[in-house]
Amino acid sequence: MKSLAVDIGGVRMKNPVVLASGTCGYGEVYTDFYAPADVGAIVTKGISLQPRTGNPTPRMAETPAGMLNSIGLENVGLAGFVREKLPWLMQRRATVVVNFFGETEGEYIELAEALSWHDGVVGLEMNVSCPNIREGGIEFGTDPVCLERLVAAVRGVCKKPLWVKLSPNVSDIAVLAKAAVAGGADALCLINTLRGMVIDIETGRPALGSGMGGLSGPAIRPVAVAMVYQAARSVDVPVVGMGGISSPEDAMQFFLAGAKAVQVGTGCFVDPLLPIKIIRHLSSGRSFFEDYPHL
Repeated sequence: MKSLAVDIGGVRMKNPVVLASGTCGYGEVYTDFYAPADVGAIVTKGISLQPRTGNPTPRMAETPAGMLNSIGLENVGLAGFVREKLPWLMQRRATVVVNFFGETEGEYIELAEALSWHDGVVGLEMNVSCPNIREGGIEFGTDPVCLERLVAAVRGVCKKPLWVKLSPNVSDIAVLAKAAVAGGADALCLINTLRGMVIDIETGRPALGSGMGGLSGPAIRPVAVAMVYQAARSVDVPVVGMGGISSPEDAMQFFLAGAKAVQVGTGCFVDPLLPIKIIRHLSSGRSFFEDYPHL
């Protein structure tokens, strides 16, 4: 049986199954079910320079075959993460990829440079689905010129493998994928959540305290598979697929679409053992990669 080990843009993992940012806390959420080191990698909650309290409640709303969330990127901040969260992950030999974000190019640069010096961090994942407050609030990840410039600026100071997590709220994902790679991305992760809204017909008000939120879960999987397929054929760096994976069979669709690894998020809320089931599926009998040698 072939090893499941993969190298995603310089991040070496024992298997291609990753816990997605924002769904596993700082790696501690699922320790009642498996050890952090059992999965290929853990992508932490998004880290900002300063702590954030997040959006007003309610922050989550169920939808058919999915959920909306508007957490507002609540996190402990850079210093809190390094002091309180990273040592715990290092003690458990987790493969740690830190998701990070900013509201200006300067904040992205400062975070990437600071996180690059920590041995317990094997890679960084840029969340570019954030508003650029100096450009009228447009998302960094929806403008290819802005995206390439931002990635290039971060690449200039980043000493770790750099993954870029792309927004699906664009007209042509291939254009953005190419822009990120042109800027120096070592790998691409997609998709982030789709923008959505639920309105409570009893009150006539949005179900989320902030109005709109990010849609995840099985409802977005066909969109995610299509975008992974397009991106993987547009660039020559590894693609990590995510979006609506709720079974091992769902994960296989992403591999067949061209992904070299998958991230699992919302599906773990329903089945905390889902990442382990995917790993076992990949490991059982003949290697999945023997059946699909083109991968």
